[in-house]
Amino acid sequence: MKLLDGLWFGVDGKWLETADRYTSGWGYSRVEYGGDVRVRRTDFVPDGVRGAVVGLTLRAGTTKRVKLDVDAHSELMSSYPWGWTTPSAGDANLPDTGDFQGKALRFREQGTPSYPNASKHDYAAYVGSSLPPTAHTLGPDHRGPQSPAVICPADGTTPARCDDSLIGKGTGGRLTYEIDLQANQERTIWFAAAGSDEGSAAAKREYDKALRNPEKLLQAKIRQRAEIDGRSKVELPGDQLLQQSIAWSKQNLADSVQEARDLQVRDVNEGKDYPTPAGKIDTARWFGAGFPDYPWLFATDGEYTSYAAVAAGQFDTVKTHLRALRDISDLLNQRSGKVAHEIIPTGDVYFGSNQSAGNTDETVKFPSIVALLWRWTGDDRFRDEMYDFSVRNLRYVYRELDRDQDGWPEGLANVERSGMGAEKLDSTVYLARGLRDLADLAAARKDRPTAQWATARATELEQRFEAQWWVPKALGYADSIDDPADPGNDNTPIFQRHWTGVTPMEAELVRPDKPTSPLASPEHAAAALDQREKPCYTGEFGLFHTGTGPTSDAAGNPGPSCDPVVSQVKSERSIFSLNTSIMAVAEGNYGRLGKTQQQVYTTGNARIQLDPKVWETPGAMPEIAPSPDSPANIGRPFYDRSMNLQAWGTYGVLWPVVHQQLGVDPDLGHGRLTIVPQLPEGQQKVAGSNIRLGRGAVDVTARLTAKELRTDVTSYGVTAKLTVGAVLPAGANVQRVTLNGHTVNYQLQKTARGTELHVAARGARNELRITLR
Repeated sequence: MKLLDGLWFGVDGKWLETADRYTSGWGYSRVEYGGDVRVRRTDFVPDGVRGAVVGLTLRAGTTKRVKLDVDAHSELMSSYPWGWTTPSAGDANLPDTGDFQGKALRFREQGTPSYPNASKHDYAAYVGSSLPPTAHTLGPDHRGPQSPAVICPADGTTPARCDDSLIGKGTGGRLTYEIDLQANQERTIWFAAAGSDEGSAAAKREYDKALRNPEKLLQAKIRQRAEIDGRSKVELPGDQLLQQSIAWSKQNLADSVQEARDLQVRDVNEGKDYPTPAGKIDTARWFGAGFPDYPWLFATDGEYTSYAAVAAGQFDTVKTHLRALRDISDLLNQRSGKVAHEIIPTGDVYFGSNQSAGNTDETVKFPSIVALLWRWTGDDRFRDEMYDFSVRNLRYVYRELDRDQDGWPEGLANVERSGMGAEKLDSTVYLARGLRDLADLAAARKDRPTAQWATARATELEQRFEAQWWVPKALGYADSIDDPADPGNDNTPIFQRHWTGVTPMEAELVRPDKPTSPLASPEHAAAALDQREKPCYTGEFGLFHTGTGPTSDAAGNPGPSCDPVVSQVKSERSIFSLNTSIMAVAEGNYGRLGKTQQQVYTTGNARIQLDPKVWETPGAMPEIAPSPDSPANIGRPFYDRSMNLQAWGTYGVLWPVVHQQLGVDPDLGHGRLTIVPQLPEGQQKVAGSNIRLGRGAVDVTARLTAKELRTDVTSYGVTAKLTVGAVLPAGANVQRVTLNGHTVNYQLQKTARGTELHVAARGARNELRITLR
């Protein structure tokens, strides 16, 4: 639930508005203001407290007493319903009241909205400090320098600045303090805004927890984030920007974690209905998709984010995310196997019931994320817990989403644009991967019928894939195909240049006794990736959502044409961090780590996260990069911005470095671990330490020195059969291979990445040396 519209501070009659410096920290943010009294504001959210804490540190050059004003404007409201749904937020949001309790402002919203199935509620928030104020006032405004508020109209032209909407029913208050400062000495005053949906007494308990020892809470937060930084710690001397991006991406994942309790699960049918709940979920914990607008539980977002999370060693949240999806989906959909798409922390499911169209892709991806976590942890108990739901996922798709029985799943997928056929490329690709992963899970559980069924389906799909989906004139894969069950359709490929055309190269398939490889054939993959690297598909910061036709430069000189196929969909040159991630991973799957290949896309995501000329919030991976069709967030009104932190963008830096460059490829469910690094073009060393695998970890270093490739691996508490190696440079011949100083036998294996050299390792520490001719 939301507590406040905002919190404002003023010193000696002047509101703190224009800052000298803004800093993102690990688990906190900091703003610094100049003037006669210098102020440093530190904001953080303590773990386990339903509220936020602000530390205001003041310093003056002379001994003096300063007047400190604190404005707070409430807006107690649930995260659903929204402004345009039925019922609407206007229907649900009741007027707030404010009063002064002890040393704090108290805001409350109590009552029962008038629409059917509404519940009585008692929301409360406290705002204040451990210091007693010298004065307080209450009133309808109190928004610091934003008083009086600018209200957004319901229609017509929206002003550049909006402080509230017509739905807003909050109220305000001010606390005033007299603060004595000693010359050139800092003094910190701590403030808290905390609340509860369980009444005033519960809100007060949260408020007291927040102010009991805020410095200790902040240090605990920083220590916890330092521990996260210590996992999957990389050293990339040839790419310092990417090294920084890895560090911040781990923090972004931790920043994204959300938890809700007592979720009342109901199908709100895309905001059209508000039925009685189907049931209750006690607790859900997940990776929130995007901040600030939708930190909800999403299936498709969480499934992509899981690859980044396992590479970062953040296994526990992946587990709870999957549990929440399973539990809510089964309750909502009567155990059909369909995965719900978008779940609000209240339990309201906006989209994804049996009665809605999709999204198909997230149902077919679920078994793959279970398999992913099982391979990285070896956790058979979790595999078994998720197994039944994983089987029902794919059975549901074939039972309900393949009405023409052609093997290509129907329904919505990631791209929801006009002109697409009923059967989507990304759903097909992820179904192929999901079938192979389900077969692997089934075999491990000795469920032979399911393993045979999934293997047969996968084999048949893979054999027919290229003939159906490859579009030779476009040098790419169709985005969708029409449905022959509809009159006049005959499985015609529809090519529209969407980013999902890269997924056949991005999704890796695990097949028994064969090297792991993507679905796309090597020949088609090379052609398709070459095309996507061109300016009509790729901009300064990564991959466009939808590519263009012929391009030209600023002087009007013609550029390369994407393809001779005429697309019926307008280009959409918005660069989403996910699109760029998909391309980065796809390039790495085929060993394309060059400066004009993978490095374009890893650098693109790293820059929008860390380049001061680009980012909105330093260190945060945003949803959309500054793009030809999507101006930078920083120059747009707040109500018109994309997310300043989008969790799935971390997929495009963590997975390429840990899994592809460092070559960490665990299969702990089967007791195996393979580490085969590949050095990016132009780089002599990549290294990673404390890469979590199950209950242990590994350190990996790969180097190229003159004619010698080196791979050093040290494992800590990892029980698995270890294979170490390296991807050989193109055209290289092996002269000699030693392990821990002794000449050893080796195997060469042709893979999508290139020629890999493998050696069976011995013990916990292994030093592999490959001398090239």
